[in-house]
Amino acid sequence: MSNVAHHLARRRDREEDGVGSNARAVPFNGQDFRSLKQESLGVGRLFCDPSFPAEPKSLGWDQLGRYSSKTRSVEWKRPTEICSNPQFIVEGATRTDICQGALGDCWLLAAIASLTLHKEILARVVPLGQSFQDDYAGIFHFQFWQYGEWVDVVIDDRLPTRDGELLFVHSAEGSEFWSALLEKAYAKVNGCYEALTGGSTIEGFEDFTGGIAEAYDLAKPPPYLYKIMQKALKRGSLLGCSIDITSVYDTEAKTRMNLVKGHAYSVTAAEEVHLYGSPVQLVRIRNPWGQVEWNGAWSDDSREWDSVRAEEKSKLEHSAEDGEFWMSYSDFTQQFTRLEICNLTPDALTSDGVARWSHYQYEGNWRVGSTAGGCRNNPATFCSNPQFCLRLCEEDDDPHDGEDGCSFLVGLMQKDTRREKMFGRDLNTIGYAIYQVPDEYKGRSNVHLGPEVLLRQRSVAMSRTFSNVREMSDRFKLPPGEYVIIPSTFEPHRKGSFVLRIFSEKHAPTAPMEEDIDAKVDEPEVSPVDVDPHFKQLFLKISGNDSEISAFELQQILNRVISQRTDVKTEGFCMETCRHIISLLDKDGTTKLGLVEFHTLWLKIQKYLEIFQNHDSDKSGTISSHELRGALTEAGFQMNSEVLHVMVQHYADAQFAIDFDCFVGCLIRLEMLFKMFKTLDKKNTGKIELDLFQWICLAMH
Repeated sequence: MSNVAHHLARRRDREEDGVGSNARAVPFNGQDFRSLKQESLGVGRLFCDPSFPAEPKSLGWDQLGRYSSKTRSVEWKRPTEICSNPQFIVEGATRTDICQGALGDCWLLAAIASLTLHKEILARVVPLGQSFQDDYAGIFHFQFWQYGEWVDVVIDDRLPTRDGELLFVHSAEGSEFWSALLEKAYAKVNGCYEALTGGSTIEGFEDFTGGIAEAYDLAKPPPYLYKIMQKALKRGSLLGCSIDITSVYDTEAKTRMNLVKGHAYSVTAAEEVHLYGSPVQLVRIRNPWGQVEWNGAWSDDSREWDSVRAEEKSKLEHSAEDGEFWMSYSDFTQQFTRLEICNLTPDALTSDGVARWSHYQYEGNWRVGSTAGGCRNNPATFCSNPQFCLRLCEEDDDPHDGEDGCSFLVGLMQKDTRREKMFGRDLNTIGYAIYQVPDEYKGRSNVHLGPEVLLRQRSVAMSRTFSNVREMSDRFKLPPGEYVIIPSTFEPHRKGSFVLRIFSEKHAPTAPMEEDIDAKVDEPEVSPVDVDPHFKQLFLKISGNDSEISAFELQQILNRVISQRTDVKTEGFCMETCRHIISLLDKDGTTKLGLVEFHTLWLKIQKYLEIFQNHDSDKSGTISSHELRGALTEAGFQMNSEVLHVMVQHYADAQFAIDFDCFVGCLIRLEMLFKMFKTLDKKNTGKIELDLFQWICLAMH
């Protein structure tokens, strides 16, 4: 219960204070950079990070594990022990500061190299004002976007070395350390250095910008990719391209046109020029390492430029700086194999001349037994998945394909993927489907669409596949209207946490689709004259001399009656449920049930039994936890997914089945909680305030 309280308090604080933005990054592991630095300066001792110690476990668990040959003779040294005059950054961060070491994280280095071309974005990751000269205390910090929020990561500057040389990332001249410290901070976030082995530049792009990435196979590009590139560049997006390698021998090998395989390039412009009066689509490419340039058509000194009007040549700066060159779009798609676009969030863009995406982001969970419904192949559970509404209101101004509609990107990312590798756990296979919202539900987000809606129509769009990747992202265009996005794992009953992000060209309001918590319970009006004489006679027989039924007597009666039924499974009513029943129905304060109160209970249980059997779809004598939402609705209760999960944890068995006595206990408890709340909420505000005495009395009730 304390975990639930902590989660709710944390979520409230973040919603109210904007914590988790780049400007208000969350201290990773609760470590505050400024206070830790002041503490180290105050005691005159260099900072040693207890949460990422200079020990073998920070290197890795297998290839870089304690007993691996790759970690023998490793010593952790501070830059002040490695060279005589260490520098954090010299004359700005540049490509030569990033040389790969003995770690397979070239994907990360390519992303860092691309950032050096965007100083303002890099400054969000590498906070300014850090040095080895002013107030040096052996402590540095960096900021990364991690699964929906920015975190500020503190590290000490002890770096793994062998024979006096840095083991991993290092600068070309050996005295500049920002890149090595950045790599260490990123390793800390992901658990250890080895967790960084293997990956995609897209992942680095996203964790350094908070943006959403999309990838294109240039062997089969979409028809309007050039227009997509132009619009992305106008929105300040980061574009990277590369040539796939087929073997390790291809790495850094040059093609006959002087392009480097397995190497990350940046796309910096996409413009049209006129050659003999006919338009030609061009792209400008930058090699982060400089010097080596494309030598084909439209390269710096190629003769194609001789036939282009002077004003066009001037506008395009056709003889670009070293390492930057133009080529035709057709050559681009033939020479390169992959294009990656990282679309930035509005807060990452400072130029007024750059168009901005509308950006929406939500965290969610797939919880076994309640919201882990799997894909549509599992109709019994699919509708239990989290749901998010998307309202497309305005069509694109300048459609890239000439077709009217509303363009948007959807990214579904599962959390903590690299940390899971340390424990040998595989990623979930994830994807999503998009459905049209029926007219009767339009304009509402306080509903959860059930099988009667979702299973009677086809999806209008979906992720291109289900895959066990960190993020599944796709670009869509749909007519204006209301839609529901349903993220899921491929198989049901797979636990996981996710972030769902939507970037739209125009304003497109989104929201989680969750029912309002509410209850409309019909209370049967029973008077003594309404009680059947036979029922009254039975009551007098079982109630004893005091003509009232205690919790102990109620337990015996209910268990005797229910044990005679073969169509429901039950382990018998527990004493807690019987006490809750009496608390709910005892109107005269005797802590027992009189004739009218017992008759009211009898009517309730008959109603609950009918609802229970309606939702026992397989006639097993129990209902599945995924059927609980529908059963609660029929009983008059509306619950959101968070509350539903708490109820499943409390009332379902290990197979996530709920028997009849637990079902009755759940409904009785709910009805009692609503009744107590409404009694205390005298002004009908939807909020109550309790002192400690009242809280303990109610919680113990």
